[in-house]
Amino acid sequence: MENKILGLHHITAIADKAKRNLDFYTKTLGLRLLKKTVNFDDPGTYHLYYGDEKGSAGTILTFFPYEGSRRGRNGTGMITEISYSVPANSFAFWLNRFAENGVPYQQPAERFGEKYIVFQDPDGLQFALVAPKAEDTRVPWATAEVDATVATRGFAGATLTLRDKQATAAVLTDIFDYKLTGHEGNRHRYVTDAVEQANIIDLVEAPNELRGAGGAGTNHHIAFRVKNEEVLMYFHDKIASQGYNITQKIDRNYFYSLYFREPGGVLFEIATDNPGFGIDESFDQLGSGLLLPPQYEPRRADIEAVLPKLD
Repeated sequence: MENKILGLHHITAIADKAKRNLDFYTKTLGLRLLKKTVNFDDPGTYHLYYGDEKGSAGTILTFFPYEGSRRGRNGTGMITEISYSVPANSFAFWLNRFAENGVPYQQPAERFGEKYIVFQDPDGLQFALVAPKAEDTRVPWATAEVDATVATRGFAGATLTLRDKQATAAVLTDIFDYKLTGHEGNRHRYVTDAVEQANIIDLVEAPNELRGAGGAGTNHHIAFRVKNEEVLMYFHDKIASQGYNITQKIDRNYFYSLYFREPGGVLFEIATDNPGFGIDESFDQLGSGLLLPPQYEPRRADIEAVLPKLD
């Protein structure tokens, strides 16, 4: 098997109110709630996963909702925008939906020859809906209000804002095998040809911008996808050989992970496809119950008592 990074696996962000977060992503945006579990390091906080029908890599958006948390600030050293792929004929639907639901958005614009709409979630997390040049054939999760003709197909890519892009670009090109495909102003596009979707990273170079501050409405980390644990450990050794401080393999129940911080300050994760989201719930029941990591199951009653109500 080839040792390749297969684009994006998931992106994790920070929110404030869990119920508001759930309503926005499942109702307004029309994503599926894949898992309702807790933060491994803070079991009094939810970890909510959203995506397509089965939680395919490249569609998975996850949140740590810390009730009452301060609003963060986008800036350098951060993932500053997540882009979703949508059909080109869906823009009128989304503009109307954002207006009706009070979602902050901007009028359509164009970059790298693709139309896009910027919008924000209730905490200020920034997104773009992008109509890609090539048709995105991924099967979307559809709801009564967001049907398959307009629904998001999964990630197109993500934007990282940096004071200096050079060292971060070297990680993408020399370790992850991305290639620079163009630039517009201070935005530089890197793409992997290992997969057809969720394969774009834009680096925005902003030497005079303030460093970002974590909090609600900011991204915590970005995860790149590999097929399995064998490939994961190939990248562990490759990254360690370049002098980066990388973790050992961590079991996250639904995938195995490594973490390291790239030179620009963004936390990178590499995550496996296996074992997937069907290991503790059938696919037709995903997201229906509170699932706890095994070490926390004996404390279920206490944990449930402190978690915010989502119903």
